[in-house]
Amino acid sequence: MLSGYPEIKRVGLVNDEKKVDGRAEAVLVRIPEDLMQGLDALRRAETHPPTRPEMIRRILQAWIAQTPPKA
Repeated sequence: MLSGYPEIKRVGLVNDEKKVDGRAEAVLVRIPEDLMQGLDALRRAETHPPTRPEMIRRILQAWIAQTPPKA
């Protein structure tokens, strides 16, 4: 959990043990069509369009960097 951000409840089949092979945890997210269209437009604007998961990672990293947690 990020300090200062609300905890998100994890549901479903979850293995809380850390992965030993170094892989990141997979997250399934349903995205409405309008957001998917916006995501794809952002991807197409790149010189070398990233995959959808990579673009989502980039957006999230930028948002976290620009949005300091509340103390």
